[in-house]
Amino acid sequence: MPPLVHAARAPLTTLTLDSPANRNALSADLVAQLRAALAEAAAAPAARAVVLTHAGNTFCAGADLKSPCDPADFLALLREINDLPLPVVARVTGHVRAGGLGLLGVCDIAAAGPGSTYAFTETHLGVVPAVISAPLLPRLDPRAAARYFLTAEAFDAAEAARIGLLTLHGEDVDEILAPVLAGLAKAGPLALAATKRLVTAGVRTALERDGAALTELSARHFASAEAREGITARFERRDPSWLH
Repeated sequence: MPPLVHAARAPLTTLTLDSPANRNALSADLVAQLRAALAEAAAAPAARAVVLTHAGNTFCAGADLKSPCDPADFLALLREINDLPLPVVARVTGHVRAGGLGLLGVCDIAAAGPGSTYAFTETHLGVVPAVISAPLLPRLDPRAAARYFLTAEAFDAAEAARIGLLTLHGEDVDEILAPVLAGLAKAGPLALAATKRLVTAGVRTALERDGAALTELSARHFASAEAREGITARFERRDPSWLH
């Protein structure tokens, strides 16, 4: 089964992360399919928005630790979402971890249901939330970002909305998204694209200015002995050696 399901019904294109066996982790295959599907959506004249959602109980678990994508490819995906002339709306009903938070954070609008949870788990694996910091730090409350990036604590949808990770949350995610999608559907396509570019300027600047350095930082830590121990410990369901 492909890890991504692509369904277009004007004015919306829905992209569903559909690899629940690995919790929709960011494999090289998934990242490549997402990039291709976004380009196809942008070329559809009747399209007004992309809805990014998921199958299973996890929106995205972050990097696929068995088959990781290249950090440069992930950075390219984040740039393409930010630069897409269509708004990208995240629809979340499950858990989001690590790199998945970068994918969520670069979306223009993000809505979630009450069962969703969030955690920047990188430091507990011996790696760094480097690439995802580019789209997230311009949007998150600075004190909250420092806390959750450093501690890897989990938090809920209400807290995610408070710190700027989510746009809105509620008991029924489709109900709260209905007026949002209706508003996007009525917009003029050129005005919509220009307005998106206006409101994403800060993220664009961060991605362009810091992207190469953040990619190198991510790759360096993923290749470190500490990361090898942290990731091995995760697979073996034990504590890493630094806790002993």
